[in-house]
Amino acid sequence: MLSGIAQWFANDWDQGWETGSNWRLAGSPGTYHYSRDPEHTSVFMVGIERQRADGFLAGGSLFKNSFGQPSGYLYVGQRFDRLGGLEPMFAQLTGGIIYGYRPPFNHKVPLNYRGLSPGVVPSLGWQFTRVLSAQFDFLGNSAVMFQMSLNFH
Repeated sequence: MLSGIAQWFANDWDQGWETGSNWRLAGSPGTYHYSRDPEHTSVFMVGIERQRADGFLAGGSLFKNSFGQPSGYLYVGQRFDRLGGLEPMFAQLTGGIIYGYRPPFNHKVPLNYRGLSPGVVPSLGWQFTRVLSAQFDFLGNSAVMFQMSLNFH
């Protein structure tokens, strides 16, 4: 497993965008919070990402966080297709920088410095058609976000 992770970091990240890549436009109508904190508000998200044929991806999203603050997430990651041998099932793992958790909610995300903090988002999804997919984004121990996406080839 460690050799696979090392290989991923050794990839030439600026190659492979010319053929077989696609754009993905994503949106989330809402998020389910595990706790019933009265300070939680509805979370809405829009995002765009570019994915290579080998599953490497880079993207960004804008969202209103759980406390109503404008926020963003810039990330890179990997998509893993045919999860469990099922053609339409996929998993995705992204990591990057989150901006937007400002006082008095800056303590709601770890390692927050002036609104900037690291983020990791594992996801599980289903590719309905070549264009349409849906996924669940697991947001730490706080929430799960439902997301719909459109692929443009």
